[in-house]
Amino acid sequence: MKTNVFSHPSSELRVASWFMVLIVVLLWPAASVLSQSPPHPAEGDWDSQRHELGRKIYNFRCYFCHGYSGDARTLATSYLSPKPRNFSTTSPRDLPRERMLKAIVSGVPGSAMMGFQTVLDDDEIGAVADFVRWEFMIRRATNTRYHTPENGWDQHDRYAVAFPFASGELALDTPDELLTSQQRAGKKLFLETCISCHDWGRVVDEGPIWDARPVSFPRNGHDPATVGTLDAVSRASVYARHDIPPVISDLTPQQRQGEALFQKNCAFCHGADGTGQNWIGQFLEPHPRNLTDSGFMAGQTAISLLKTLQEGLPGTSMPAWKSVLSDEELIAILHFIHRAFHPVIGLDQPFL
Repeated sequence: MKTNVFSHPSSELRVASWFMVLIVVLLWPAASVLSQSPPHPAEGDWDSQRHELGRKIYNFRCYFCHGYSGDARTLATSYLSPKPRNFSTTSPRDLPRERMLKAIVSGVPGSAMMGFQTVLDDDEIGAVADFVRWEFMIRRATNTRYHTPENGWDQHDRYAVAFPFASGELALDTPDELLTSQQRAGKKLFLETCISCHDWGRVVDEGPIWDARPVSFPRNGHDPATVGTLDAVSRASVYARHDIPPVISDLTPQQRQGEALFQKNCAFCHGADGTGQNWIGQFLEPHPRNLTDSGFMAGQTAISLLKTLQEGLPGTSMPAWKSVLSDEELIAILHFIHRAFHPVIGLDQPFL
């Protein structure tokens, strides 16, 4: 006769005990998360005063880096390193409340996260921390949207043609001929209005991140033909050092001729030091070539440089010199460049 183990009271108690242990093990991670999170707001008390205080502080102090919905999809994220935290993908267990409070109070060293202990009081710091944890890290909520009727965007959908450029679906530098008429209208609208806030639209060719432009030099009354002591030492004259020619004592007669021709004709745009980083050189766009740049000069030869001197470069400020200087004079300039700024490939070989 078979015995039913569940028929004995002690067996039933043992089974029940094992079930209880199993339930505790399964629920332990969730309990751990909840213990590290702010208390859930009671049903019907979602718009509590404290929660809305946290929202108000977040929307005023934190959104620029962390985004309105805590997802860090912001302009700041595109250029800050390390990037602002994305709360919508952060587990409360991975970011304890105490650690958040410390970051809000004292900031995070080595990052753009500043401390707010002189800006917010303890209650406000706790309110914004709990708001972030409940709104973004637990609920994954959307939070406040900027484009709302309350903010003056009662007909936001009428700007829909610009949305693909704001979201990055379409690159801003897409040639107009590759866009439909509707897309061209959207691009125009984006560049005229949306870009003031969404100014990190996607592009195919990002180009230089920073490109300095001269605005404070030369001073009023400055004669560009002279480089005085005042301009050489003034902080407003950051370009003056590029107007000082190199001093080379043992130039050959041909190189000496090239030096005189370069400083009289070429230095105005390329700078006396050949860098093109003088004031005029930085004012012109595209900038004159930096004749000391190995990256550029490595792709040039005596033949290609001579042709540029003779014919000029269309679409730039580089003029043609073939009707002004002879080939002999142009070659002398190349020999000076070779000696003073950067070796010219093929200059030691016949190329005329």
